[in-house]
Amino acid sequence: MKTKTAILFYAKKSKVNAKGQCVIYTRITVNGKRMEFSTGRLVNPEKWSSAGGKVKGHSNEARSINRHLDILKTKIIDIQMEFIHAKIPITAKLFKSKILGEEAKRRMLIPIFEDHNKRIEELVGKEYAPGTLERYKTSLKHTKEFLEWKFKESDIDILKINHAFITDYEFYLRSVRNCSNNTAVKYIKNFGKIVKICLANNWMDRNPFSNYKSKVRTVERVYLTEDEIQKLMNKEFAAERLSLVTDIFLFSCYTGLAYIDVKNLTKSHISIGIDGDKWIFTHRQKTEAASKIPILPVTQMIINKYVDHPKCIANNSLLPIFSNQKMNAYLKEIAVVCEINKELTFHIARHTFATTVTLSNGVPIESVSKMLGHKNLRTTQHYAKVLDKKVSHDMQILKQKLGNIKTLSKNQSIG
Repeated sequence: MKTKTAILFYAKKSKVNAKGQCVIYTRITVNGKRMEFSTGRLVNPEKWSSAGGKVKGHSNEARSINRHLDILKTKIIDIQMEFIHAKIPITAKLFKSKILGEEAKRRMLIPIFEDHNKRIEELVGKEYAPGTLERYKTSLKHTKEFLEWKFKESDIDILKINHAFITDYEFYLRSVRNCSNNTAVKYIKNFGKIVKICLANNWMDRNPFSNYKSKVRTVERVYLTEDEIQKLMNKEFAAERLSLVTDIFLFSCYTGLAYIDVKNLTKSHISIGIDGDKWIFTHRQKTEAASKIPILPVTQMIINKYVDHPKCIANNSLLPIFSNQKMNAYLKEIAVVCEINKELTFHIARHTFATTVTLSNGVPIESVSKMLGHKNLRTTQHYAKVLDKKVSHDMQILKQKLGNIKTLSKNQSIG
């Protein structure tokens, strides 16, 4: 969009001094936004030409003031050209800072992004999960690589970030980085937080996201069927590590807890629930939302199996869990051994709890939502896919009802 700039000199006749003089002001308008400042010159209101934007006549005083205004106008035009060549978005505020010698501090993107990440790091375990920090670190890495790819630069002035920058960044993520739609949208959203920081501190005048639109596409959630769960439960592994990882994965399938939440569990998280049976009382690290989960027989069997495990005793943990990286590596191995053609992850375990274990067995979605620690039901609806088995069951009931209506209709016509 072409920048529209207008310069106007006017006498502020509303403020007259004791000598009957008023101050001459400069008004710069950039794309409809005004910025005014004093020229430092005084004039008698009767000697001012509003149409010409200058002092009337040819007196020494008139020539001196008009010369000053001409120099000021030339300076403003030169500054405008300087901004254009530097590809810096022009604002009235920038004009004023430059003209009055208030050199605006040049703020670069990367230090702001790094400072944000440092603050996140200091709050990990208090307000943020480790995964949140990793996402922003990855987002910063992609941003640096994009700057090198697009501009052959290691950093950029935040005033140069515009709509084109955002769309080019998204294109880079989708093409060069080969990110899926949802992954690209998430990285752009992370970058958007940095822009919000700049806007909140008045370091930027325009929001580059104003006309930007993106949408997360609904992804079909992968989960395990009852047969696949049975395969895992019935499989006897030669390696103890695979047996242990399978148990912890099944524990997640029957509790809906994410990896980090399972890792953080201790015996103190188990208490007696409202029904008199044992429950798990914890908080999701990702959202800090409370999760209250009744302990099912399978879950209790797994807890009992590892109650005296040396690692559990040493770490005061409920289960002897490996690092996330090792768990995922072993889960891939387990999937091959058990002939399950799905990538086993703790996300899948959580989905399995929402679908196969709970919803398909008639547990209301409101109850599932509470156990998963979701803050609203809409999130659960994304997780909880209606199983084909449940659809088939519901349709069989409908067929039976429709069949009874048809039979009743025939009997009535015969009578």
